Amino acid sequence: MNELGDINIFEKYLSDISIFKDRGVLRHTYTPEYLPHRDEQVNSLAAVLVAALRGDAPSNILIYGKTGTGKTAVAKYVGLELERSGEIRGVPCYVIYMNCEIVDTQYRLLAHLARHFDKDIPMTGWPTDQVYGEFKKAIDSERMIVIVMLDEIDKLIRKGDDVLYNLSRINGDLKKSRVSIIGISNDLKFTEFLDPRVKSSLGEEELIFPPYDAEQIEDILKQRAEMAFEPRVLDDTVIPLCAAFAAREHGDARRALDILRISAELAERENSPVVNETHVRDARYKIEVDRVEEVIRTLPTQSKLVLLSILKMVEGGSDKFTTGEVYTIYRQMCHEIQMEVLTQRRITDLISELDMLGIVNAMVVSKGRYGRTKEISLSVPHESTQAVLLEDYRVKPLTNFTVPVATQTKLYI
Repeated sequence: MNELGDINIFEKYLSDISIFKDRGVLRHTYTPEYLPHRDEQVNSLAAVLVAALRGDAPSNILIYGKTGTGKTAVAKYVGLELERSGEIRGVPCYVIYMNCEIVDTQYRLLAHLARHFDKDIPMTGWPTDQVYGEFKKAIDSERMIVIVMLDEIDKLIRKGDDVLYNLSRINGDLKKSRVSIIGISNDLKFTEFLDPRVKSSLGEEELIFPPYDAEQIEDILKQRAEMAFEPRVLDDTVIPLCAAFAAREHGDARRALDILRISAELAERENSPVVNETHVRDARYKIEVDRVEEVIRTLPTQSKLVLLSILKMVEGGSDKFTTGEVYTIYRQMCHEIQMEVLTQRRITDLISELDMLGIVNAMVVSKGRYGRTKEISLSVPHESTQAVLLEDYRVKPLTNFTVPVATQTKLYI
């Protein structure tokens, strides 16, 4: 039994002040009925897809833009409107959305498409050609237009472009139905890795989404806040501050929505009746820490060892050190866990990558007659970073590693 006696542990929280009316409208998955400052992109996409309502296959489209510029929201919104118009006009139009970070192989993608039309496809085990055949049979049983919407399409082609080659040519095998592709990507250059035949058919039309500015992000937040929150729970500074933070990060509306939602969640946990500037700043810090931790988790093992070397040097009492000093500790760590030792030049490259990710700060400084070197310092919290690194079973044996006294003497005198 808990300290509250017979009272359920959730009752205390349910009796607290309610800030949210519908927090779901602040999630990335929510598609609003109107998208502020994206009329031009909505109309451009609709102008291409209207061919479907005439019974023709629309041109394939590639949509580009940085994260949080409204690409997915616009594509989903226009797709939903297309399905509604098709239903009214008696022209069956199906828009099938897939995120290629999840559906990342040819088999998974084709199986997902076939299942959308009630085909019973196992998770694994069938030849890919058989799954492809089932999808074709499913959609060619009657007249219809199928729009395959591939979000983060660049993640799919890392494992080959066979599925895009097949889908971009499927109409030649169909008698009644037609298929078009909408590809969405943050990477303007991903088509460079495609087979030229796939590239030419996939990129028949291109649509570029520019970043939002701070005022535009404010408008988006005001629209969502009206639906998300109870009246008068946001301090006047909250939305402008969320927008300003997100505008600095390439006009990322998703980041702004995350900051606003987490700000309100922090206020709610404090039982505060109002979300204020402090909650916004705390939310931004929390998001940044979470982002950095996720980046660190996905680093290659050698990069983790370089970063752990830097952390161990900080523990040894220094806040700035050279590439050579980091390399000395890195090499000792590799010997201890029997890991391959990379060259100092390669370690210099890995430090530069950590610098680009914002995990360390590596500044080139002159050492006079000794030449130029990088002066390295840590840019992230020590304890949480080390905890994330030690989650890796290959790095964990170094938990109690300390910089040897002899090495410390060489490094710090």
